[in-house]
Amino acid sequence: MTGINPAHAAMPPRHALAVLHPVKVRAPGRLRLRAWHGLALAAFVLLSGGAADAAGGPHQASVFAILVKWTPLLFRGFLFNILISFLSMALGTALGAFLGLGLISIHRWTRRASWSVTQFFRNAPWLVLLFFAIFLIPFQIRIGSVVIPLPGWVKAVIGLSLPVMANVAEIVRGAVASIPSGQWEAAESLGFSRHQQIWSIILPQCVKRMLPPWMNLYAILTTSTVLASIVGVSEVMTLASQITAAEGGRTDILTPLYGYILIWFFLYCYPIARYTVRLERRFAVKI
Repeated sequence: MTGINPAHAAMPPRHALAVLHPVKVRAPGRLRLRAWHGLALAAFVLLSGGAADAAGGPHQASVFAILVKWTPLLFRGFLFNILISFLSMALGTALGAFLGLGLISIHRWTRRASWSVTQFFRNAPWLVLLFFAIFLIPFQIRIGSVVIPLPGWVKAVIGLSLPVMANVAEIVRGAVASIPSGQWEAAESLGFSRHQQIWSIILPQCVKRMLPPWMNLYAILTTSTVLASIVGVSEVMTLASQITAAEGGRTDILTPLYGYILIWFFLYCYPIARYTVRLERRFAVKI
């Protein structure tokens, strides 16, 4: 019997498959706000202001002088936008948290009702909900001899809180679903009730998972508060239209004026976007 060549014995058969290395899956690229985006926006406003001054008449006030003149009024309107965003986010978060708990309820009809409400307000246009809130909510509520007025900005807060409520409910449901099932089983084996499992074990672990999408939702809400101008709320966009009318309806100041407001929103939302990215990296679930 002839011996086997050691060199041939060390060689794998020709039909053997090569070892496959693990595939590195890259997350899809996404556009992230950078500081140079704000600088480019500021440069655009400066150039548009210079072009407007060049196109204007010799006796007209410069665009930059107009912006400086009306900055205090615009800033008060911008603060009103921030106030609307705070109140809408607070109300929407409170309602959305309970609606999200309804989505994970053990009662079938509670889950179905919560799902219907969530899908309706989540997929409805924000402006349509805002119009419904303006026209369906009364201007005042009488409780006995006490009359409580409901101005337009209060209705705007209610209208904007409805889509926030639906999105927060989905954030809560998704965070609870991301908790490993072993946490539920361990809590049940220790004799915890359903209420204790949710409030003492599951929800505390969900907070860090809900925080990044919650902050992202707030940034979207802040930029959407300008919709309140369409229903007559005196926020920054409404004041911008009034300033244009006060300056004689000059169309050459529209681009610099709205670009000026855009810079304010960018400066406010950019840190939120950057901090949201940091939280996503910090709280990312390692698989």
